[in-house]
Amino acid sequence: MRFFVSLLLLILSACAFAAPKADLWPYWQQYATTDSQTVDHSRWQRLLDKYLVVQPNQTLFRYNQVTDSDKYELDRYLRDLTRLDPRQLSRHEQFAYWVNLYNAQTVKLILDSYPVSSITKLGGFFSFGPWDQQVLTINGKTLSLNDIEHRILRPIWRDPRIHYAVNCASLGCPDLQPEVFTASNRERLLDKAATRFINSRKGVNTQGGKTKLSSIYDWYGSDFGSQAQLQKHINQYRQGTPISLGNVSYDYDWSLNELR
Repeated sequence: MRFFVSLLLLILSACAFAAPKADLWPYWQQYATTDSQTVDHSRWQRLLDKYLVVQPNQTLFRYNQVTDSDKYELDRYLRDLTRLDPRQLSRHEQFAYWVNLYNAQTVKLILDSYPVSSITKLGGFFSFGPWDQQVLTINGKTLSLNDIEHRILRPIWRDPRIHYAVNCASLGCPDLQPEVFTASNRERLLDKAATRFINSRKGVNTQGGKTKLSSIYDWYGSDFGSQAQLQKHINQYRQGTPISLGNVSYDYDWSLNELR
C-alpha cells in the first residue's frame, strides 16, 4: 500500500503542473465602448498597503497578521466585484477588474486555509492547487482561477505580460504588485511587473554561461513565441548585459510568499 501511494504521488508530481492552454470563453468577450463605469478597488489597495511587504528581491505577504476585520473587508471587496457585470465595463476597466479579482481571491484562498506551506497543498488529495475549483459566481456563471487566467485574460488580451500580473502566492511567482491595477495604470504596472521579474533571480538567472529561467517561460512558451522572440522579450526589460538563450534550464519555487 505504501508503495502504491508513493508511486501515485510520483506520478502526480511528474505531471503536477500541466499549464492550461488559452481557451476563450466567448460569454466574457463583450465590453462597453465607453468609460462610463469604473470599479472601486480601494478596499483591495488598503489591504495591500497594510500587509504586503516589498523587499529588494521578493514581495511577501503577512498572512499571519491579517485581522478578522480585514478578512471581512476582503470578503466584502470580492462580493462587490462579483455583483458587477464585467461585460458592461470598458476593455481597460475589465482588465483591471479580472487581474485584481484573481489576486484578491488567491489571497482569500490562502487565508481560508492558513497556515499552509504552499498553495499547491490546497484543492484536495488529487489536485495540484486550487486553480480548477469553482470559487466565484458572476452573472450566474461559476468561475475558477483558471477560468479567469486562461479563458478570459490570456485569450482576450493576448499579452504575455499577463503572467507578471496574476499572482499565485508563491515565491517563484512574479511579485504581487503593491499597487492595484486600474484602467489608467495598467500599461505602467505591466511594464513595471515585467521589469521586476525579469531582473530577479527567480525570473532570469545567468551563471557561468548557463541561464536558468522561471518555469513560466516553459509552461507558457506559446505566449512568448519562439526562442528568439522570448530572448527579445527578456532583453527588452533586462537591465545590464543582454542575454542569449543557449544553455537554458527552468525552475520554480512553490513555497508560500509569506513574511514570517
